[in-house]
Amino acid sequence: MAAVKRRAAFFDLDKTLVSVNTGTLYVRWRVREGHMGLRELARASFWSLQYTLGILDAERMSTEAVRTLTGVPEDRFIGECSSWVESEVLRHVAPKARAELDRKRDEGYLCALLTSSSPYVAEPVAAHVGVEHVLCSRLEVREGSFTGALAGRLCYGAGKVEKALQWAERHGVDLAESAFYTDSISDLPMLERVGEPRVINPDPRLSRLARRRGWATETWRTS
Repeated sequence: MAAVKRRAAFFDLDKTLVSVNTGTLYVRWRVREGHMGLRELARASFWSLQYTLGILDAERMSTEAVRTLTGVPEDRFIGECSSWVESEVLRHVAPKARAELDRKRDEGYLCALLTSSSPYVAEPVAAHVGVEHVLCSRLEVREGSFTGALAGRLCYGAGKVEKALQWAERHGVDLAESAFYTDSISDLPMLERVGEPRVINPDPRLSRLARRRGWATETWRTS
């Protein structure tokens, strides 16, 4: 007899589980702390706008962003991000997101974060909301410091599907019976792989597509 497959509920991070873009939020925090200037803030804001419009060159953006960490000790960055997530990010977790996580757990779904963000942001948020599994982009570390490169493929677009498929195989999950929650048109490959596509705080292109396909759209906010 074939093993019974499990169902999973995958949650995007930015503008879904949390109601903000954490990349922009991080740069604003660094500017306030005096560690970055207005040029970096303008660049991050431009990337955020491109993300919202569904035209972001994610590979180029990630390459540029990760390069700035070259030589930074990983343990120092972990401590910095942990403090920042605690003080600046967790208050943006939407109450409806918490309620949906609870509902999916009660229904027997295995819950996971599926995000292009790094583990230094995603893992503290996941721990806060009680999500055990984090699928995200990883940064290369050698001798305790960042090399300035990604470790493996960026968890974005088709890269999210690849990571989800690998994880699903390990955990006996059937994507066709699973759910995925996201705000971005860039996640269309993953939305089309699951049986339960869930559109949350959608960008303009995803909003139009959701209407054409009859996908329900929800708004999750912190206030």
